[in-house]
Amino acid sequence: MRWTLPNILTVLRLAAAPLVPLMFFFLTRPFADFAALALFLVAAITDWFDGYLARAWGQESRFGAAMDPIADKAMVIIAVVVITGYSGMNPWLILPSTVILFREVFVSGLREFLGDQSRLLKVTKLAKWKTTAQMVAIAVLFLGTGLNYYETGHPPLVGETSLPWSDSWSDLATQFGLLLIWLAAVLTAITGWDYFAKARPYLRDDHAA
Repeated sequence: MRWTLPNILTVLRLAAAPLVPLMFFFLTRPFADFAALALFLVAAITDWFDGYLARAWGQESRFGAAMDPIADKAMVIIAVVVITGYSGMNPWLILPSTVILFREVFVSGLREFLGDQSRLLKVTKLAKWKTTAQMVAIAVLFLGTGLNYYETGHPPLVGETSLPWSDSWSDLATQFGLLLIWLAAVLTAITGWDYFAKARPYLRDDHAA
């Protein structure tokens, strides 16, 4: 692997993924929430920059092509688990989170099964928009949990953020984040079905090797 700037940014984003739960281990709330928010903002920026710089500088590599989507998935999956727990297990968050987690596992399994044919499931523009929507939604939700803890001094209780109106800035941020993550879940489901449709001929028993 060449240690180009795009590859370094990808590795840093991959290393940042496990730091999300560690924020809540080492920092008190709401500082942990805001630190997780900052991590996601940095991750979103580097996600755009590493790809742009790799193309602009002619530094695209197999390592970057492999690690970039893994870094994105690691950030999203770990953060979804954390944010679901710290949002009081809100059912309006659990359902889209389940769709996101299921799709990521499903598509990863398809790629592993296809082996050399996995190039059929290369990242599409819609999949990139999906990842962007996920990261923005999670960042806004971290803002909501942080503001809620700051305003009330305790984590949100189950159902507290499920009403379709806002009584505070934390409610507004959380409800906007829920709207975004539902949008992200829809995009996630669409891209998952698209990948399944592309892989489906290779799942048939009568498909020629």
